[in-house]
Amino acid sequence: MKRLLNPWRGLDGYNCFGCSPDNPSGVRMEFYEDGDEIVSVWHPRPDFQGWLNTLHGGIQSVLLDEICAWVVIRKLNTSGVTSRMETRYRKAISTEDNYLLLRAHIVSHRHNLVEIKAAIYNQDGAVCAEATCQYFTFPPEKAKNMYFRPCDTVGDDMTLEEVIARQTSC
Repeated sequence: MKRLLNPWRGLDGYNCFGCSPDNPSGVRMEFYEDGDEIVSVWHPRPDFQGWLNTLHGGIQSVLLDEICAWVVIRKLNTSGVTSRMETRYRKAISTEDNYLLLRAHIVSHRHNLVEIKAAIYNQDGAVCAEATCQYFTFPPEKAKNMYFRPCDTVGDDMTLEEVIARQTSC
């Protein structure tokens, strides 16, 4: 898999809670392309807990929604907005885990609506949360007016183990 280059890094005013590397309050996700899927490895932090040592459900939804947005960005080369999101919480996520693995892919695409499935796995590989998101995608001119920039890959191919090692050492 290859790391996706964040095309908004350094853009004045860019402070996305999900993916800005410079938002100290945000979750600061990074993304990788693995065939038809977009992947993220994320380190849970205690300041995102709901119950003691348990990742807040709202943060889980943010992670799922954000990776789905990056599926739209990379796979459809446009931007859009979430029009519907259904989330199933299957297993509590510990904020003491070393990492979480997220995966998302397109299920269907019709006109300007795309359906994406995403999941969060804990460090033991168990599915903890799943979401089906529907995105309303923008035509190219509208996306451009909303600061859309194409997203390219950078660097060499990496294995999942290398990505996990890179993300957990940060």
